[in-house]
Amino acid sequence: MAAERGARRLLGTSSFWLYCLLLLGRRAPGAAAARSGSAPQSPGASIRTFTPFYFLVEPVDTLSVRGSSVILNCSAYSEPSPKIEWKKDGTFLNLVSDDRRQLLPDGSLFISNVVHSKHNKPDEGYYQCVATVESLGTIISRTAKLIVAGLPRFTSQPEPSSVYAGNNAILNCEVNADLVPFVRWEQNRQPLLLDDRVIKLPSGMLVISNATEGDGGLYRCVVESGGPPKYSDEAELKVLPDPEVTSDLVFLKQPSPLVRVIGQDVVLPCVASGLPTPTIKWMKNEEALDTESSERLVLLAGGSLEISDVTEDDAGTYFCIADNGNETIEAQAELTVQAQPEFLKQPTNIYAHESMDIVFECEVTGKPTPTVKWVKNGDMVIPSDYFKIVKEHNLQVLGLVKSDEGFYQCIAENDVGNAQAGAQLIILEHAPATTGPLPSAPRDVVASLVSTRFIKLTWRTPASDPHGDNLTYSVFYTKEGIARERVENTSHPGEMQVTIQNLMPATVYIFRVMAQNKHGSGESSAPLRVETQPEVQLPGPAPNLRAYAASPTSITVTWETPVSGNGEIQNYKLYYMEKGTDKEQDVDVSSHSYTINGLKKYTEYSFRVVAYNKHGPGVSTPDVAVRTLSDVPSAAPQNLSLEVRNSKSIMIHWQPPAPATQNGQITGYKIRYRKASRKSDVTETLVSGTQLSQLIEGLDRGTEYNFRVAALTINGTGPATDWLSAETFESDLDETRVPEVPSSLHVRPLVTSIVVSWTPPENQNIVVRGYAIGYGIGSPHAQTIKVDYKQRYYTIENLDPSSHYVITLKAFNNVGEGIPLYESAVTRPHTVPDPTPMMPPVGVQASILSHDTIRITWADNSLPKHQKITDSRYYTVRWKTNIPANTKYKNANATTLSYLVTGLKPNTLYEFSVMVTKGRRSSTWSMTAHGTTFELVPTSPPKDVTVVSKEGKPKTIIVNWQPPSEANGKITGYIIYYSTDVNAEIHDWVIEPVVGNRLTHQIQELTLDTPYYFKIQARNSKGMGPMSEAVQFRTPKASGSGGKGSRLPDLGSDYKPPMSGSNSPHGSPTSPLDSNMLLVIIVSVGVITIVVVVIIAVFCTRRTTSHQKKKRAACKSVNGSHKYKGNSKDVKPPDLWIHHERLELKPIDKSPDPNPIMTDTPIPRNSQDITPVDNSMDSNIHQRRNSYRGHESEDSMSTLAGRRGMRPKMMMPFDSQPPQPVISAHPIHSLDNPHHHFHSSSLASPARSHLYHPGSPWPIGTSMSLSDRANSTESVRNTPSTDTMPASSSQTCCTDHQDPEGATSSSYLASSQEEDSGQSLPTAHVRPSHPLKSFAVPAIPPPGPPTYDPALPSTPLLSQQALNHHIHSVKTASIGTLGRSRPPMPVVVPSAPEVQETTRMLEDSESSYEPDELTKEMAHLEGLMKDLNAITTA
Repeated sequence: MAAERGARRLLGTSSFWLYCLLLLGRRAPGAAAARSGSAPQSPGASIRTFTPFYFLVEPVDTLSVRGSSVILNCSAYSEPSPKIEWKKDGTFLNLVSDDRRQLLPDGSLFISNVVHSKHNKPDEGYYQCVATVESLGTIISRTAKLIVAGLPRFTSQPEPSSVYAGNNAILNCEVNADLVPFVRWEQNRQPLLLDDRVIKLPSGMLVISNATEGDGGLYRCVVESGGPPKYSDEAELKVLPDPEVTSDLVFLKQPSPLVRVIGQDVVLPCVASGLPTPTIKWMKNEEALDTESSERLVLLAGGSLEISDVTEDDAGTYFCIADNGNETIEAQAELTVQAQPEFLKQPTNIYAHESMDIVFECEVTGKPTPTVKWVKNGDMVIPSDYFKIVKEHNLQVLGLVKSDEGFYQCIAENDVGNAQAGAQLIILEHAPATTGPLPSAPRDVVASLVSTRFIKLTWRTPASDPHGDNLTYSVFYTKEGIARERVENTSHPGEMQVTIQNLMPATVYIFRVMAQNKHGSGESSAPLRVETQPEVQLPGPAPNLRAYAASPTSITVTWETPVSGNGEIQNYKLYYMEKGTDKEQDVDVSSHSYTINGLKKYTEYSFRVVAYNKHGPGVSTPDVAVRTLSDVPSAAPQNLSLEVRNSKSIMIHWQPPAPATQNGQITGYKIRYRKASRKSDVTETLVSGTQLSQLIEGLDRGTEYNFRVAALTINGTGPATDWLSAETFESDLDETRVPEVPSSLHVRPLVTSIVVSWTPPENQNIVVRGYAIGYGIGSPHAQTIKVDYKQRYYTIENLDPSSHYVITLKAFNNVGEGIPLYESAVTRPHTVPDPTPMMPPVGVQASILSHDTIRITWADNSLPKHQKITDSRYYTVRWKTNIPANTKYKNANATTLSYLVTGLKPNTLYEFSVMVTKGRRSSTWSMTAHGTTFELVPTSPPKDVTVVSKEGKPKTIIVNWQPPSEANGKITGYIIYYSTDVNAEIHDWVIEPVVGNRLTHQIQELTLDTPYYFKIQARNSKGMGPMSEAVQFRTPKASGSGGKGSRLPDLGSDYKPPMSGSNSPHGSPTSPLDSNMLLVIIVSVGVITIVVVVIIAVFCTRRTTSHQKKKRAACKSVNGSHKYKGNSKDVKPPDLWIHHERLELKPIDKSPDPNPIMTDTPIPRNSQDITPVDNSMDSNIHQRRNSYRGHESEDSMSTLAGRRGMRPKMMMPFDSQPPQPVISAHPIHSLDNPHHHFHSSSLASPARSHLYHPGSPWPIGTSMSLSDRANSTESVRNTPSTDTMPASSSQTCCTDHQDPEGATSSSYLASSQEEDSGQSLPTAHVRPSHPLKSFAVPAIPPPGPPTYDPALPSTPLLSQQALNHHIHSVKTASIGTLGRSRPPMPVVVPSAPEVQETTRMLEDSESSYEPDELTKEMAHLEGLMKDLNAITTA
């Protein structure tokens, strides 16, 4: 029946449209010509008419069972008759060889013996009827779904239960959703008859209300779907007698959310059980439903609600309330109503000519919102440059060609169903020309303006018509290589130019122009080939931007890839903003969808998307607005107040929750109240969402009540207010006398009205029935208005402007009116708005002040000449920059003729405009002014820094980078820093400058297999920007070993080269010739130095007193470990220290410090013995490095081991001799500096390896003092240092003269240094001709308190004293290797003296030597001279 009704409706509609199409066919040629702008058809031309072609009947969704037969109806009308075919799931069916499926004469599809199994479902699917007329076209019907019910499967079965007589019971039976219509029930294996008391719900559940004894028995449900019936398990229902006691009220079945289509029936189940037997009431959106008088609402057995013929108005939240007198329970469910697609506007038939543009319009509605697709002659229309979907649903065809003729159908589809509507396109031939001359071709067709997306063409009149005043022109154009041509007509006769819009950048187009006169179209001009300009390859807008609320706090946004992506899309930026605010937020997204969480509930947001490619941001999409879902209120109503009316009623007032906490539309309020003495007895009342007060009546006299209110949305109930108490009166209010005067009266005059507000009398014990308001000009008795006692304000309307009114207010009751209260007011004058618009500001100028500030000034012609503002006008300044293209305007208001715009970006062009506002009038925006902010130093480093090695040249690398993101100006250059130590000070890195237009640079002659660190810094005209992060790169390993003397020493895996000054970043080994020459110079200087030392030693020896000799002898006797083999009276001579710049020669005897700090100075055998050193001293040394810039020291180690040649030292220990007195040389420091500290563990010496004396297992150590060197102002080279070891050869003496604390101290205190600094020390200054001619000097320890390095090996002094090994004290001298290694020569060097704390120690330091000791020392020096000569000759 439904199909027949639909067919009749469609037939009637089709007949109407057929009649309209016939009329349109008679009028269309002229109308189409007028619409397209071309000449109308001549009367003599043949006119093609539209052919009626449509469906009489279309297939509908059908449910079937296995083995049955199905007919899918379809019938189409056309002359001649159409050919009918069928598609299943988009593929044509071959009905010729099909035994079960055949085509009926009217076009319907008949399927016999439907096949359906678990793995074979050939008949289930989507069917579509296709009608075709040769030489006319093809149309397709709506899509119908054939559902075949599967095998019965029970998801729940009846279970044994019991019910009290008169109560309700349910029995479950849930099967496949498609088999529910085939379910029936049996009682005691006999079919169960259903009635008003026993019903079956749509889910298959059986409901028995008001149970009787006859309802007891065995129940089972049966599914009969064409095959053998399938039975569920049997369950026994027992009916128990009424126990006459109460039982808890519970729901047996609650309503659940449902979705239905308009026109369907729906049942909302709700069954409750309890004693007494409950009654069921229903509410929708807080409104009670009247099921007794309504024809569409029926209350079924047990309390379920049935709604017939559902409409959109039925959607909402339904509440099932069960009440048995003792308690009340409620449940709720949401009913969603959907609608199939319907056409608000169907496409219409169109006449057109070739090259024209047409639009088929199609407007649909439905819920959910339908999607629209277009079909031409049965085939899907794929959007392209010439077939476009515009305004979401309309189809635009550009540049028609003959093959575009046919039938076009708009197909709308949503989750509920689908529908189609079609129209025919006929392309007419151009009318033949009438008798008369036709114009020749237009002359000189040129492209006067060529842009990226438009071209302006101009031409001259044809030669046949030089004036051409009555000529119109048509411009035909097409892409090169495309046959489809489009046309653009001039707007009026005589116009000889046209602008072609919406072109593609960097594309070649072919243009030709044709003139028309009253006789027809003339000749075409010669084709003109023009290529549009290329544009920055930025992405276009992302299409199909959609947003939908996923929850009360989240929204999901989806989009598609831009059609004009102009390359790979790197990412998208999603912008969103809360409605009513100006703070836009953004998030980077790499996919085509994103869910934004943490949003405000029930709040509207706007979204837009910008695509990014390698060139930057593209065009922004239009904004899309969506609101988050609602939720229960998160706060209680506000301002709850109670007003006791009388002895039996209380008025409750409240305000809605704060807007930010409502989380949706307030649908109602729930009022709960109880007696304060009985807290369990609570009464509830529901009121509508617009009601903000409620009178609670029927209360007890003189009783205290507690009240609370909660707000409701469709999602549920929010939190309630705190309990508020009020007590009813013992007796009713007094009405034996008139009310007293109102406590206050306020008036607010407007132009034609006065708002009156008041408060009630202070005495609340007298009844007030209402208020009387009197008013009039000069007298309050002209008119009187009475209002209700609840009212607290009133607006007096229809008054005269600028008039003086007297107002009176009196309260009244049944006895009479009370005492009046007077007030007067003058209404406001009537003002007529000035209709003249305001003039926009002129002379807008932008003055650049800094990199982020521009001052905007302007003039206002509506002001007097002196430009002084005397009224309340204000100005609005807006500004923006066009980079990126999607930036929005920013605004600011000003009350003067200038404004300071701050917070701008450096080196950026801004445009500014100004408008003026006065009252309700505003001007248009002024002409724009432009200004470019000054440059600023770059605020971001160069990016994408990469380092690669150059192929074939392992010592050469290539550094690549990209300009900074925030260059803030034109980059004029880059500086590349590189180093092998990433922690080195930046001024110790090697620098390579690069010009600003380069983004790559080669660095050559690096060391192989060495890690380098690179940083890049950009600069512009304002200065240097920040450095990039360090990028590490290890050069490749060497393919083979070098020549003789080029192999670097093996310094270990943990070696870090120390920092040292070097003029050239590119070090190279010294040639053998230069090395020999340097060695000769070094040895010569050493010999001269030793001779000078000996002479000074002889001079100083003579000054020794006999007292000092005895003291030294006493020290020798105590310190037995200082004795050498064969000579118990020998004394260990002091060390010889030689500084690079100056020498201080001082004979010092053994230090009497009770606890001296001894340091081992091991002797490496060759350059490979050098061990890694700690370069923690480099930062102090660097400040004094410039003194060596003229002569690079050979004994310094370069920071860049590969770029600066690392030259290891050769240690030459001299022959070991018995200790003799010798002069010690000390570096000079500032004697007035008291901060001399001794660092016991960081003493620097030429190498950190250990030399073991033959025959002794103990390392050879020497005592060295650094206290005099701690704050030396001289430039000192930092050389590799050794681990500090306390030496067994250094012992204490004269301990009885020392402070007790000094006996245990391991360092010298600052106070002792102050005493020593006051002494005058003899010095000798020697300036070496080359820095390599000096011995290596230990590094300066950093100033600070004495510390020890626990990681360094050490030996306690006491344990060393217990050993009686005779250990020689050997000192090493460091000489540059000069390119090759030499065997070491032993040298005996005295230890450096320890600085003492008393003046007696200074006297000890000036001890002299015996003549026989000098003789032995001279012999030792002669042996040294021979060894040095042997070195030079070698």
